[in-house]
Amino acid sequence: AEWDKAFDLFSRFDVDQGIEDLRATVHVYKGHAQGNSRVAVMGSCLGGKMAYLMAARAPVDCAISYYGVGLDALLHEACNIKKPLLMHIAEQDKFVPQDAQEKIKAGVAPHSRISVHSYPGVNHAFARGNGDHYDEAAATLATRRSLEFLEQNLKNARAA
Repeated sequence: AEWDKAFDLFSRFDVDQGIEDLRATVHVYKGHAQGNSRVAVMGSCLGGKMAYLMAARAPVDCAISYYGVGLDALLHEACNIKKPLLMHIAEQDKFVPQDAQEKIKAGVAPHSRISVHSYPGVNHAFARGNGDHYDEAAATLATRRSLEFLEQNLKNARAA
């Protein structure tokens, strides 16, 4: 019943309105008195899709997408990505089939600001602790890569 409810809500989610809400949040944090003017976005699943779209449509300093869904239908947006985007793809992802993964990899390959890491033998949500598909080795590697990416792309920020 929970899965049915989740997929019903997912199917009714207004992606464009979600992006506008996130853009408003970025605007607030870019100018926040306690901040450093740098903003990164990171998301998983639908959040991974939103992180990809934020990289294309919003003034973020960098973005990280974990197992983003539906990205194969959004590859036309990749040309708008001017800041670094890190993508983590689960090779056994039941929500992103192998043909979609290959299309995504080929579609973003020409874009130097986009880095893709594939994780063999793992399924969707491999980095979600205590999840059904959690894989400690892959999650640890993806987390290390994400932290290094954030450190590299958020450095030289204005002092708080």
